[in-house]
Amino acid sequence: MEREKARRRAAELVNKMTLEERAGQLRYNAPAIPRLNIPAYNWWNEGLHGVARAGTATVFPQAIGMAAAFDEELMKDVADCIATEGRAIFNEHSARGDRDIYKGLTFWSPNVNIFRDPRWGRGHETYGEDPYLTSRLGVAFVKGLQGDGEVMKAAACAKHFCVHSGPEGLRHEFDARPTPKDMEETYLPAFEALVKEAGVEAVMGAYNRVNGEPCCGSKTLIQDILREKWGFQGHFVSDCWAIQDFHEFHMVTSSAKESAALALNAGCDLNCGVTYLHVLNALENGLVTEEAITEAAVRLFTTRFLLGLFDGSAYDKISYHVVECKEHRELADRAAKESIVLLKNDGILPLDIRKLKTIGVIGPNADSRASLVGNYHGTSSEYITVLEGIQRYVGNKAKVLYSAGSHLYKDKTESLAWPGDRLTEAKIVAEHSDVVILCVGLDETLEGEQGDTGNSSASGDKKNLYLPDSQRKLAMAVAQTGKPAIFLLMAGSAINLSFASDRFNAVMQTWYPGARGGSSVADILFGEASPSGKLPVTFYSGELGGFPEFTDYSMKGRTYRYIEQEPQFSFGFGLTYGEVTVTKAALQEVAAEDGGGTRFRIKATAENNGAFETDDVIQVYIKNMDSPYAVRNVSLCGFKRIHLETGEERTVEIDIDQRAFTVVNEEGERLVDGKRYRFYVATFQPDERSRKLMGIDPIELDYTMDES
Repeated sequence: MEREKARRRAAELVNKMTLEERAGQLRYNAPAIPRLNIPAYNWWNEGLHGVARAGTATVFPQAIGMAAAFDEELMKDVADCIATEGRAIFNEHSARGDRDIYKGLTFWSPNVNIFRDPRWGRGHETYGEDPYLTSRLGVAFVKGLQGDGEVMKAAACAKHFCVHSGPEGLRHEFDARPTPKDMEETYLPAFEALVKEAGVEAVMGAYNRVNGEPCCGSKTLIQDILREKWGFQGHFVSDCWAIQDFHEFHMVTSSAKESAALALNAGCDLNCGVTYLHVLNALENGLVTEEAITEAAVRLFTTRFLLGLFDGSAYDKISYHVVECKEHRELADRAAKESIVLLKNDGILPLDIRKLKTIGVIGPNADSRASLVGNYHGTSSEYITVLEGIQRYVGNKAKVLYSAGSHLYKDKTESLAWPGDRLTEAKIVAEHSDVVILCVGLDETLEGEQGDTGNSSASGDKKNLYLPDSQRKLAMAVAQTGKPAIFLLMAGSAINLSFASDRFNAVMQTWYPGARGGSSVADILFGEASPSGKLPVTFYSGELGGFPEFTDYSMKGRTYRYIEQEPQFSFGFGLTYGEVTVTKAALQEVAAEDGGGTRFRIKATAENNGAFETDDVIQVYIKNMDSPYAVRNVSLCGFKRIHLETGEERTVEIDIDQRAFTVVNEEGERLVDGKRYRFYVATFQPDERSRKLMGIDPIELDYTMDES
């Protein structure tokens, strides 16, 4: 249904409601209006990496893991799967009158905030630190979720608008103060892309303030930028209980009715929370108008009409049997394999099962379901931990020994035991093994959302970049045995890997690989598939002492675009079992299909001279050689995932958006400034650390812009 038609029908329906009924529809748990045949609808649903919190669903790798795949097609396929399962769940539950939370078709995903600081607990919900990568993956996710049919398959929501990436412990009272340059250059591009390119149906505000205005009541953000500058036509929803923060923590209002008025007048249509219960009180006091209430209701019912909730659609016939079906499980396996990043390999990987009699699997995350799923996850009918994945793969071909080795973060696993009560067992297992796989890291109890973690009193942020002390002692104990060992990190953020890089034969980052991720990890370890993921975040070197304050939203010194010291592992880095090299590259000028002038394209040839077939990701970075407003280092401006058999050569084309040639000045104005540009084409970014680790240089292409 076209938006104009849906809005017209929404307006007709809303006009039949009383003012009280209209106001009641602005709550996330909108009540039924029987006299108008309007059923109850709960707007709150989650679909970050699978339908979440509604029971059984396919659980994909956490968002940061899928970002590491650098694969737009994969992201779109995953989102389509989420929408399909969401429809099946909605169909069955609504047919039985169950319209509870997490069972609707409005998914509050994706999270396209920028992972600007490695301490932020919610960073694993994002697509990493780069605005371009986040934009491309976010657009693909929204298109996959919403579909391209006459009826919207499900409604996506870009969150959290905007400038929101910690600290979690301060978010309800914090005022982020980015410069106009950082706003336009870093914090806004992904949201703009989702609005303009993908037509995202909803946008969610953040808890914090931005330059003094609470995000869910910001005229600057909601009206001036989102609706007027970008032309957003969908609905705006507050983060949960964020409007209540206006008077309780931000202190920008003095009462609930004033907070409700501030949000509604700024353009916040839907309240996740209870503050809009005071909307009518605000009306009685002259703080809002009937027109504002009506407009918000019309926007919300426009979405419901676009979803076909009053007329029905072909999606009503989606069977419940699609939930966790074979095709969806296979897609989750593909996503997990593409997400895994190999950071070091001295030749130990892939493991040759024919040469191994005993394999030691050690670590608190080895047999942990929590380390598979991250946060905002659904329930799987089957979980395969790393230990179970290895056991299933090995079968009777070798013996698998296991020790938890330590608690995830406590100093002992048994309350009456001595500290380090599993260290001796870990040493025994290691000493009796031909090779050791050490599975360490975090889970949602240690990094996540404030109040949403297992320890609800914790903020969810990390205090530093080290593993918990219990795991550091375990890693030391395993390393001291001198046995060949693989350091397998299951975490959603950057961890200091200096010890692991020095003392272990291989280092692998698996993120949170999904409910059955242990099987995918085993396939990578034993060479059934080659690792091919790339880091969507920088792994920093050393301590945080020289790092900017967590509360400082300046990009100086942050992420690969502005980093000043050499990183431990760079954004875009990741090894494979193959040997893929970009051998040729050329910059082409092509006529735009829409007649909008000249476009640019990189034509790159890559070949695999290794002994293993593999996927890899060709990456294109740009550097403005003239402008003082250019980012300090380089910026990603194109990428393409490819598959190469052994000995195969392949040529691909990567389009470069004209936006890549722009810079942002201190006033936040985007402009073309300078004539000389340099492109770098390789399977890694062109910083010195990546060149050193890869042992090769990227191809460099210089371009001078014609003054005409």
